[in-house]
Amino acid sequence: MIKLLKKTAITSIVLCSFLSAQAQTIPADPAVRTGKLANGFTYYIRHNEQPNKRVGLYLVNKAGSILEDEDQRGLAHFMEHMNFNGTKHYPKNELIDYLQKAGVRFGADLNAFTSFDETVYQLPIPTDDPAMFGTGLNIMRDWAQEATLDPPEIDKERGVVLEEERLGKGARDRITRQTFPVLLNHARYADRLPIGLDAVLTGFKPAVIKRFHHDWYRPDLQALIIVGDIDVNEAEKLVKAKFADLKNPANERPRTPYTIPLTGKIQFLAVTDKEQPDVSLDVIMKHEAPALKTEQDYLNSIKSNLLNNLIDTRRNAQLARLPNPAFTGVSMGIGGLLNNLDMFSFTVNVKQGQLQQGFAQAWRVLEGIKRYGFTEKELNRAKQNYLRGLQNAVSEQGKTPSVNFVKEYQNLFLHGEASPGITWEYQFTQDHIKGISLADITALMNSYLQSKDVDIIVTAPEKDKGGLPDSAIVSGWMNAIGEEKIESYREEQVVKPLLSDFPKPGKVVSREEIPQIGVTKLTLSNGLRVLLKPTDFKNDQIIYSAFSPGGTSLYDGTNFDAASNAGSLMSLMGLGSFNSVQLSQVLTGKVARSSASIGVRSENINASTTPQDIETALQLTYLQFTAPRKDTLMFKNTMDKAIAELATRYNNPNQVFADTINYVMSNYSPRYAPPTEVRLKAITLDRIYDIYRERFADAANFTFVFVGNFTIEKLQPLLERYLGSLPTTHQHEQPRNLGQHIPTGLLDKKVFKGLENKATVRVVLSGDYHFGPVANLQLKALSDILQIKILQHLREAESEVYSPQVSEGFNKLPQNRFAIIVQFGCAPRNVDHLVSLLQDEIKKLRENGPEADDIEKFKAQYQKSLEQALKDNSFWSAYISSQFENQDDPLQVQDLLKNANQIDAASLKQAAQVFLSGKNMITFELLPQKK
Repeated sequence: MIKLLKKTAITSIVLCSFLSAQAQTIPADPAVRTGKLANGFTYYIRHNEQPNKRVGLYLVNKAGSILEDEDQRGLAHFMEHMNFNGTKHYPKNELIDYLQKAGVRFGADLNAFTSFDETVYQLPIPTDDPAMFGTGLNIMRDWAQEATLDPPEIDKERGVVLEEERLGKGARDRITRQTFPVLLNHARYADRLPIGLDAVLTGFKPAVIKRFHHDWYRPDLQALIIVGDIDVNEAEKLVKAKFADLKNPANERPRTPYTIPLTGKIQFLAVTDKEQPDVSLDVIMKHEAPALKTEQDYLNSIKSNLLNNLIDTRRNAQLARLPNPAFTGVSMGIGGLLNNLDMFSFTVNVKQGQLQQGFAQAWRVLEGIKRYGFTEKELNRAKQNYLRGLQNAVSEQGKTPSVNFVKEYQNLFLHGEASPGITWEYQFTQDHIKGISLADITALMNSYLQSKDVDIIVTAPEKDKGGLPDSAIVSGWMNAIGEEKIESYREEQVVKPLLSDFPKPGKVVSREEIPQIGVTKLTLSNGLRVLLKPTDFKNDQIIYSAFSPGGTSLYDGTNFDAASNAGSLMSLMGLGSFNSVQLSQVLTGKVARSSASIGVRSENINASTTPQDIETALQLTYLQFTAPRKDTLMFKNTMDKAIAELATRYNNPNQVFADTINYVMSNYSPRYAPPTEVRLKAITLDRIYDIYRERFADAANFTFVFVGNFTIEKLQPLLERYLGSLPTTHQHEQPRNLGQHIPTGLLDKKVFKGLENKATVRVVLSGDYHFGPVANLQLKALSDILQIKILQHLREAESEVYSPQVSEGFNKLPQNRFAIIVQFGCAPRNVDHLVSLLQDEIKKLRENGPEADDIEKFKAQYQKSLEQALKDNSFWSAYISSQFENQDDPLQVQDLLKNANQIDAASLKQAAQVFLSGKNMITFELLPQKK
């Protein structure tokens, strides 16, 4: 995987400011064991038990595409691939084969990425087998310096890398290659995109990549990050024993610290492309981004966070309720650019023919901030939200996933950014955030807006080329707005609470225990059912969801379009007496989210919160049932935007392909035909409001599922008040079976759209089957094994694809149906060959059953995934909801591992007669448009 831009955390954005306190170095996190061997090899080791019995190993190399010689362009990334294609102790693809048998999935678990300045390898492995940790370190040792780089393997991998490059081709890639030289001030980075050049990738000699490996894969440029359920002392001993003998080259090349210079110039660029979906204008103000090392730096990073929050909130407050907006999207704020630069960026996407109007409407917001700054109330709310986010992180100490620490240690090694740990960060922020003033925020904002390095970039569809502005025109727009009379922002203050009057609570009328899985079922006096599973997986998390049968299946014609959009549209309008902006104010300092939606066969609630804020979340849910809000302006703006986007919807080949797939897969149902202006204009605010009220009128038809850190005794009174008081009609509606399913038979659908020499293929196998836990597991096993086989044959043997994907799905209701979906990208000339190879693999599985090795890999991966899922709140929430919605036995979860152990070649061969029969197969192909 290629990572084009360094993702700089907002906390690493540092600007100079004058502080009264003396600057001190930020202390290192004492939970991390850090060391450097005599050869320069660095290590970071941390014990962390989330997930339990797992450890993540990451090899970080300060070697990316920026170090490539002219004849090596693309070989930093190619080198990443070659470490998976043969090392001293794992020739050819034996490494992948070995790890798959240990339950490590290629791509999902075992992976790597190459960027401009670094290459990072990741390997999560189980630690319940002590030998595996030592094996993992051996693999890291091989990756550090023992790649074999066999010429035959190099030649095989050329096709894979070229196919990865092909996947990225399109309008965005073409535009990026034109804008990067401007954005990066024509620095070396602009000529070192990690994917490289075709001429190099197809023709380089093995000696050229060996030179790159010799020069840059060396211990003084490498670090090993180990985070997981391990003994730190023992891990350190092993690291010292295994990596101390790594050698630096005798005459090592100096690693030049490349940077991007600031030029003090204003640059303008207009780029058009036939497949660009809309017109956008970017204004980018570039700055130096110092490292995060001192307490003063950290205080400035807090200011940057607050400024971004303030800008985002103000932008939304002023633009969300603007009549007749000429834009379809606006963003602005501080962010990382690349290497030594960060930026303030302003982006506006506009409706057809309305660039000047859309730019002016958005730029006025920025001009208003520049003139008048922010208010004390805005700043106080931003501080509350920032502190609440840190408090949530502190509460999860001991339950934080290991992967969350890795990025910090990468930045510590690569850029010298401090990593003090969340305890220090929270305490420091508490001690200093009150002292941050409006003057500090204004000074920070001005330091960006006064930048002399400014890029103005316009991108547009090619048909609009003749009407685009030049640099002078855009500058004239800015100057004109600068001279306008703009009033200071005045927000409507919200002083009332979310709920002014508390509802009269209902009562729990029955209670049933399901002790085998730790679930309690409550029935409230209004008929609503609640399923509760308290857990200790997270300290500060409660998630809940709800379903009620019905959904859009109950509506036809224009009512269907209204129903299918009602949930998303109503969510934009606020609740009760609060519009969306006011609602955001009321929720300041709260971690509470609740969303209502209408699906095909049910209406749903999805919510997440914390033990501290659970009452607020339930109040939101209560209002979603009882007080949805009509907002004429928000409705009009949203529908106008949707209609405006139709004009260029089909510039994007992938959108054409997706619309085709959706329509065909619905068996050509008019419900799933692409949107049209006529259909969108037929949707009215009154109708979506009425449909929404209908769908949430009968609480007795709802089942709620709560999972997380709560006690039933404390939660029950809140459930009685906010759920037990919900209105009911006791109609108990059921969804209709509309008879829609994937078409039967053999179909081949070709879409000719796109300028690049690339194809996208999706193959869908489907049919009826006998729904059940064993059959569903067999379907997953065959899908996962097919994934293994096509990786081996389509990628490794034929070198004609990069990352083929196989997925499966199934439904019990309204009828038992399954689908296996295979998707990959490739050269158009190889489509028929690859589809034929796929059919051969399907035929082998059907006629011979899977090989023992592949079954072993599936079982190992399934067991490891299941172990983690059973300790995850999201898994239990989805599982309990699914079992009760499908009216299945909730205790089936107890047999998941037993069912997997019973899977064998004979049973899968029999299952393949159903799932891989090939009787119902649709092949979708997106091909370049014919000239």
